[in-house]
Amino acid sequence: MEIGVIYFYTASILDWVPLLQSERFKKIILDSLIYLVKKDKIKVYGFVIMPNHIHLIWENIAVNGKEKPYASFMKFTGHQFLEELRNNNSELLERFKVERNSRNHQFWQRNPLPIKLDDRKILEQKLDYIHLNPLQKHWNLVTDPNDYFYSSCSFYEKEDNRFDWLTHYMDVM
Repeated sequence: MEIGVIYFYTASILDWVPLLQSERFKKIILDSLIYLVKKDKIKVYGFVIMPNHIHLIWENIAVNGKEKPYASFMKFTGHQFLEELRNNNSELLERFKVERNSRNHQFWQRNPLPIKLDDRKILEQKLDYIHLNPLQKHWNLVTDPNDYFYSSCSFYEKEDNRFDWLTHYMDVM
């Protein structure tokens, strides 16, 4: 992913395990995003955290040390997931055990999907998709997308400031 380009980004938990059903793991995702926003490494325009994947509309705006912010995000959240499971759920941790030279556990599936968004209409379509994701029949997490806490929907629809670290896409497009 290039610096200064807005992407629709999807990352999934390995084997679609519903790791992100837990509030603790959702908090790890949010804390990491907030940290990178406050360090001026990324801008986040939209997001949803689903039980086994995330969708983001974001922009990497500056490198984080020697790596791009998306790599920092993936690495940090993986480390935090590992610590949380080591401390609280070693049985679930076994589901993420892998035999690789570089690591013993893997939480994110390889090759997350980044799609460049250089057209406002397409960005708006992706934002709608993100916000309606919790309503899909197979998820059925809420009946009103504004009621799903782990989404940017209420930021846009109700000017909800609980996610004051988000950037409105109309401020840049």
